[in-house]
Parts: sequence; C-alpha cells; structure tokens
Amino acid sequence: MTEADAFRLDGEVALVTGASRGIGAAAARALAARGAAVALTARSAGEIDGLARELRDAGGRAVAIAGDIGDVAWAGTLVRQAAEALGAPTILVNNAGMVGPIGRLLDCDPADWARNVTVNLLGAYAVLRAVLPGLVARGGGTVVNVSSGAAENAYEGWSAYCAGKAGLAMLARSLHLEYGGQGIRAFGFRPGTVDTRMQGEIRASGINPVSQMPREAHAPPEHPARVIAWLCGPEAQDLVGRELTIRDPELRRRVGLPSGGLPS
Repeated sequence: MTEADAFRLDGEVALVTGASRGIGAAAARALAARGAAVALTARSAGEIDGLARELRDAGGRAVAIAGDIGDVAWAGTLVRQAAEALGAPTILVNNAGMVGPIGRLLDCDPADWARNVTVNLLGAYAVLRAVLPGLVARGGGTVVNVSSGAAENAYEGWSAYCAGKAGLAMLARSLHLEYGGQGIRAFGFRPGTVDTRMQGEIRASGINPVSQMPREAHAPPEHPARVIAWLCGPEAQDLVGRELTIRDPELRRRVGLPSGGLPS
C-alpha cells in the first residue's frame, strides 16, 4: 500500500452526483473504500440502488436518492434526505453532467442548450448552496467540482458544454474565495478523456478531434475516481482552491497513478 492509499475518510459523508455510472460510480466506490458513507444521486434509480447495495454489502454505509439534478428546486430535498439517512454531507462531488447538444451554434435547439447549462452549472450550484450551510456550521468540508479541459479550450460542437464547464470551474474559485477562510476546501478537477458512456456519444457525433479518438485511448473511470478520493484527504491541503488536471505528472505521482499514457 502506498502513502496515497493509506489515508482514511472514516466519519465523512460524501454526496456524489451523477453516481449511476462512469466517474461518479467509480468515485463513490473509491470514497467508500476509504471509509466514507456515500449518498448517491442520479436520475436512474435502478443503477444507484444497485451500487448502494454493493457498497453496503462490502460493509459500508450508502443510500441512493434518485432525482433530476436539473431540477434546481430539488437540491434542498436531496441534501435533506442524504442527511437523514447518513448525516449531514461533509464532502460534495459535483460530477453530474451532460455533453449534448452536440452541434454547431445554429444547429442547436436553445432549449437543449439551456438544459445542458442547467445540469452542468446551475444544478451544481444548487446542490452546493444546499450543502454549504452544513459545511460552514461544521467548520469545514470538501467540494470537488468535476470540470473539464473544455472549461478553458473551446471545442467545435460543444458550445453549451464548454460554457457550463467554464462556469463550474469559476464556481469552485468563487467558493474558495468566499468560504476558504471558513474551512471549506474547494477544488476544480479535470479528469481528462475517460472511457464512459459520454465518450460513446461523442464518438457517434463525429465532431471535433475528441470524437476521433479510439476508445482504448481513454483512461478508465477508476483513475479520476482515485484522484477525487485523494483530494478529500489531508494530503491535498496545499492544492486547495486550484483547478487541477489529471495530466499533471506531479499530481499523478502524489496520487499514485501511472505516469505513462496520459489522457487528453
């Protein structure tokens, strides 16, 4: 066991959005493996119910709360139900997201474009706002916003996704500025290209260079999940307030990820 694997999160309660599959599901497993209780949320009840059972069968504490992160009024109910089941969340992983609509600006329906920004940005803000009073009252906690290289670099056909992820990155910076002095540890984290269902949607579109990448070029979800769990531990304290990327060799070394085969 490396030093990066040795830390524990016993007593922590993590709320993971978009937890039905991909990075969210892998992050939930990584957090639970280190002792955190985990509240899982996604629209698909069946998938998160199954994951919650898996985590409980392994000796952990977990609850599944199905709902639409795009319904911003629901955020308070989500956090309340998580607290009733496991205790007030001390960790928030804002992972829920969508890439569509994929298309050039004039080809996108405005309602679809707005739905993307609502899920990727406004929904994340609403959950953060619902969690934040408990974190402040406790005197601290960790928030990881799963960002993207698209937060900084425009990609053809991804105008809504790029705009939403750019806003999400700035949300983490704003959180650090306003509440870092009260013990809130805010991170933006870019996981690179990961072998998830979203990448299948991107490949099918045929738009921009990312869609041309072969499936084997993408990292497994367990790699960014490992970073997310590590950010919730004490070793990441010197990185608080930063927008981090899995492509950073020093971050990979500290987390214990292989140095070769870096994702885009």
